[in-house]
Amino acid sequence: MPALVALALVSAGCGRGGGDNGDDEDRFGSYVAIGDSYTAGAGTGPVVEGAGAACAQVSGSYPRLVAEQLGARLHDASCAGATTSDATGPQVTSSGLRWPPQLDALTEDTDLVTVGLGFNDDGFFADATLSCAAVAATDPGGAPCRDLSADAGRTATSTLADRIGDRLRDLLGGVQDRAPHAVVLLVGYPQLVPAGDTCPELSLAAGDYAYVRDQFDLLDDAMRRAAADAGVGFVDVHAASAGHDVCAGNEAWVNGARPTTRAAAYHPFPEEQRAVADLILAEVP
Repeated sequence: MPALVALALVSAGCGRGGGDNGDDEDRFGSYVAIGDSYTAGAGTGPVVEGAGAACAQVSGSYPRLVAEQLGARLHDASCAGATTSDATGPQVTSSGLRWPPQLDALTEDTDLVTVGLGFNDDGFFADATLSCAAVAATDPGGAPCRDLSADAGRTATSTLADRIGDRLRDLLGGVQDRAPHAVVLLVGYPQLVPAGDTCPELSLAAGDYAYVRDQFDLLDDAMRRAAADAGVGFVDVHAASAGHDVCAGNEAWVNGARPTTRAAAYHPFPEEQRAVADLILAEVP
């Protein structure tokens, strides 16, 4: 049976103003980050030492940047590949270790919680990127991924996104139960697909650009509703990423199909992690 690893606990160094943020430190002494690879920062640099390495956590991830600015103790529960179900049940990592349920990091003393989950539920992210790219060559000028989805009976394209949104609403309720005094923020995802352009980095059939873009829009809408229904804050990464899609060249926040030393395939660059950290800090009361 895979060994159960402990959640990573990081003590941040300085807070805002070079450590003179006494009020912030009192307000946000304990910060718990719940999420998947987009939270862990997987691929944006060397993995951290200790248990977090099993989940591809890196030192430049947005939770660590936020914790440093707030002078908070970070309990990083994020893990690459996580789904909403891994918030309440253990996750077996790619290395075969068992990562504890992410909500286990929460206590009544937790002051700040960010939640960044949903992309991996029911294969949403893999279908929108890898699966759609895999069929692009069958009809480069058409929309083979959209057509296959329709052939499979997925005529209501919002169904999966709505289902993920429902799970997130319930998950956020669980967060509030376990950390009743915490500020809770649901962190959205960036939009990977441009509105009109195509590019070699995003290997989709021409007609599937709009289809895949719509999928990310639908999930963002569902996440926004989940946050509102749960009465928590929403960090609007989707809107902020306009002009920073995969095809944006040097302005891209997310890598394309080929892994690099700065990012895994279809995963954030360090610039995105810094931008998300800034967005979270702007939402912290």
